[in-house]
Amino acid sequence: MSAPLLAADHLIKRFPGVIALNGVSFDLRAGEMHALCGENGAGKSTLIKTLSGIHPAGSYEGDILVEGQAVSFQNSKDAEKHGIGVIYQELALVPEMTVAENIFLGNEPRRRGGVFIDWEKISRESKELLDRFGLSIDPAAKVNDLGIGHQQLVEIAKAMSKHTRVLILDEPTAALTEQEVGVLLDMLRDLKKRGIALVYISHKLDEVFAIADRITVLRDGRSITTLEAAQTTKSEVIRHMVGRPLEDLFPRRSGKIGKVILSVKDLTVAEGSKNRLEQISFEVRAGEVLGIGGLMGAGRSELLLHLIGAYGQRGAGEVLLEDQALGPKHSPTESIQRGLVLVSEDRKRYGLILDQEIGFNMALSSLWDLVHSMFGSLGLIDASKESGRNQEYFQALRVKAPGLNTPVGTLSGGNQQKVVLAKAMMTRPKVVLLDEPTRGIDVGAKLEVYELVNKLTDAGQAVLLVSSELPELMGMSDRILMLAEGRVGGLFGKAEATQENLLAAAMGTEHTANLN
Repeated sequence: MSAPLLAADHLIKRFPGVIALNGVSFDLRAGEMHALCGENGAGKSTLIKTLSGIHPAGSYEGDILVEGQAVSFQNSKDAEKHGIGVIYQELALVPEMTVAENIFLGNEPRRRGGVFIDWEKISRESKELLDRFGLSIDPAAKVNDLGIGHQQLVEIAKAMSKHTRVLILDEPTAALTEQEVGVLLDMLRDLKKRGIALVYISHKLDEVFAIADRITVLRDGRSITTLEAAQTTKSEVIRHMVGRPLEDLFPRRSGKIGKVILSVKDLTVAEGSKNRLEQISFEVRAGEVLGIGGLMGAGRSELLLHLIGAYGQRGAGEVLLEDQALGPKHSPTESIQRGLVLVSEDRKRYGLILDQEIGFNMALSSLWDLVHSMFGSLGLIDASKESGRNQEYFQALRVKAPGLNTPVGTLSGGNQQKVVLAKAMMTRPKVVLLDEPTRGIDVGAKLEVYELVNKLTDAGQAVLLVSSELPELMGMSDRILMLAEGRVGGLFGKAEATQENLLAAAMGTEHTANLN
């Protein structure tokens, strides 16, 4: 058998206070789809950054081999020369430029003499490249006019323009719709047939098993096992990822549901001249998880943002928190101080200050509660109280980091989410609004979020849980409110909350209400 197209041989990569890779071995064959699975912080991102030259030779131990020969990459350009390309979750396209300009950015063909760019060749070859992969994308279109799914395909076309032999994809479907995911997977299957080797990183095991030939599991910086996808199961992969079997992904709660804490009646909210929410009514009780579902654009995030005081103009209706009105012009600060807190779906944009430390981020939403009692009028923070509370939540949520002084931007996605959740918990809320709290985190971190939700409800707090994943809504919710184009499509108890009923309500074809 010929040597693997790409291989890692006992890679060790250290950062201050952390061993990110601890003897990882991995190999990839031509025409193979090889999936990398592991919890956040397992070492997946560090591995692909090492394989692609982001971490240069000399900064790690062990060897990288291309077709059996050891190589030393000093940067990503060196890796590209050996046919290795990476597409990260955060797309590296210039929105204001055209598709063709993005595809050849940094590798523009020149006219005779090498001074002027050959724009005609860029246009022609971009179209040929897109046509070759069956992509009906106009090369003259601006990238910011494309949907995220088409942008992802442009990234792949850009990589293939560099004669890539190994394509590494990091969470490529995190922001895609189900239809866009299908288009992407079909394109990747076509690349496999053309002999391209692919590394696929995803927390979505359904996708992994739909497309992967082999699966390598990383845990705590080590390569635990490599499995043939056709000869293993999701349960076995999960067991290797977390080091234990997860018999029940959605742990049961023991708390009792109590009185109504939050009540929304006939709520209508506009953004500009258009109503985004119309006649929304529901209640959520102490100890209850009310799931909120719906298709993209149904108004789920807009509802939570309005409740916290950060979105839209209220045209009608009322919001009551413990029977006291939250007025149409209430602010997020007022909401938090009265016991309503939001965990945003976009933790990097709205939940964290990435270049600041963990402790700084944790305390942000509860600073008003940390003012020293002796100097309250001067606004001085009680540093001892802040440090003690930060440490308490740091340990309780098992944040994987050297300490509270670690910049939050260096953490894995799952650990960043724990910091966001800690920040919310430190406000001592009565109602917690969770918007896609498990997006982009692995199955082990998801379980920890679910356990935290159960602790909240067991303590008598109420939770509104927005999720795009129906199994998550069904597994974690006591009742589920489905939105359809800004209206209530249906309200379901556990017995009626089947996937068929929920999808029908999300599409506005059925209006079933069960208020019990």
